[in-house]
Amino acid sequence: MPKLFHTIRNIFSIEELRVRILNTVGFLLLFRMGSYVVLPGIDPTKLTGEAKGIFGLLDTFLGGAFSNASVLGLGVMPYISASIAIQLLTIAVPYFQRLQKEGHSGRKILNQITKVLTIFIAMIQAVAYLSTAVSEEVIVISRPFFTGSSILILTAGTMFCVWLGDRITDKGLGNGVSMLIMIGIISSLPGAIFSEILSRGIRGALVLIIEFFLLFAIVVGVVMFTQATRKIPVQYAKQMVNSNIYGGQRQYIPLKLNTSGVMPIIFSQALMFLPALISSIWSDKSNIAASVGRAFSDYTTWQYNVTFSLLIVVFTFFYTAITINPTQIADDMKRNSGFIPGIKPGKLTAGVIDNILSRITLPGSLFLAVIAILPAFAHMAGVSSAFSRFYGGTSLLIMVGVVLDTLQQIESLLLMRRYEGLMKSGRVKNRFQNTVVG
Repeated sequence: MPKLFHTIRNIFSIEELRVRILNTVGFLLLFRMGSYVVLPGIDPTKLTGEAKGIFGLLDTFLGGAFSNASVLGLGVMPYISASIAIQLLTIAVPYFQRLQKEGHSGRKILNQITKVLTIFIAMIQAVAYLSTAVSEEVIVISRPFFTGSSILILTAGTMFCVWLGDRITDKGLGNGVSMLIMIGIISSLPGAIFSEILSRGIRGALVLIIEFFLLFAIVVGVVMFTQATRKIPVQYAKQMVNSNIYGGQRQYIPLKLNTSGVMPIIFSQALMFLPALISSIWSDKSNIAASVGRAFSDYTTWQYNVTFSLLIVVFTFFYTAITINPTQIADDMKRNSGFIPGIKPGKLTAGVIDNILSRITLPGSLFLAVIAILPAFAHMAGVSSAFSRFYGGTSLLIMVGVVLDTLQQIESLLLMRRYEGLMKSGRVKNRFQNTVVG
């Protein structure tokens, strides 16, 4: 414990780190305050504050801004959608591929295109949000005027969130957009814990202890899963330049067990709403369609969980295949006079990397599927719906990933100024050292 307080004192003794922490806290408070500002033309006393289905999932990411009909009701979700679209275009369209390879200038252009696309996506999502999630009972002004003005306000709110994210990235700690999503998720955690304690009461104290212990174990497992890396050794040939010898050192290619992150869960979750939506159209004409709709509307049914798990496994392989190119990695190594010991550079190296990637992707996809369906099992075991969301799924993966990235950034700033790090060894595991940058 004294070591922990000593490390915290070191953190706040560094002016740059102290300013970054204060900036991050300030920007996050501004985001949270904005989530309580209701759209003009809505009577806040008539809002139920509840969201179900996909709206409930979005409301979790936005910290209640969605159900509160806030000016930040869409949050950074349109930006996430635009980023995914641009990322897929960089794989399929040659123009975007060239931009991605142009370094800082290319990334700057891609970022501008992403923000422009965000505006259009935000306007489309605003129309859908106002027509489905905002009922007539809460609107106190003319509906056409309310819709027109709210579309502009929600779009502006999204761009304000994107601006906040950029400021956090530049002047704060961690990835700004990820921090905004994480703070929205965490904001609902105290209320979920409090409601769980009230529902259990004194007699359920033992059950509460078991629930918290299991949650802690799941978090530890997710941290290990997120940090698990398969390192491929790479040897660089020695080169003589102006009578000086360079190279000859051994480095590693780090291939994470969970290379795709939360993207397979997000893609799969989006598709899981289609069966219920399609079956609702035919439910009046077919009993089969009605039963399918009921099965896929409840995330605790075996049909939902089996289909959800299979989709996650498929999308994990798909997303890993389009994001990691073994041939390009092998070409970059060959260009820099690097090789895997015992493996000939070129096609054989690409084959070895692809083989290793395939072997670690299967267990990674299965573990990711298990994490994704854990909230359903927690809810079936008696945990409340709000609290069970933190037993796995996208929420837990995002929180763990953001916290680890932020800790790594703090660790780097501490070590740059010759302070002892956050960990006892002075080093956070899986930092980007001794790695090959393709």
